[in-house]
Amino acid sequence: MNSPRETLLDDFSALISDAEDLLKRAGAESGERAKDLRAQVEAKLLAAKLRLQELQGEAIDRAKDAAQATDAYVRDYPWIAVGVAGALGLVAGLLMNRR
Repeated sequence: MNSPRETLLDDFSALISDAEDLLKRAGAESGERAKDLRAQVEAKLLAAKLRLQELQGEAIDRAKDAAQATDAYVRDYPWIAVGVAGALGLVAGLLMNRR
């Protein structure tokens, strides 16, 4: 199964390809047919915008869930959290000092 990122990239690649095709055809057309093609491009762009907003909402929800889980863990095990933070600080300090 594709990751959400790969799915999004595939969706936008298809959107760009479709939009390019429609714009090429719109350039060759005039009048009512050109209006129809422009409307199709606008509809595809709107669909992409809505999909992006949906993915943004999902990402925000996941980030909030992760923050709540982290907060709950730190409240339940404060000394472990302090130890982990100290260890990460020590490692970061050592890595920065090597340069």
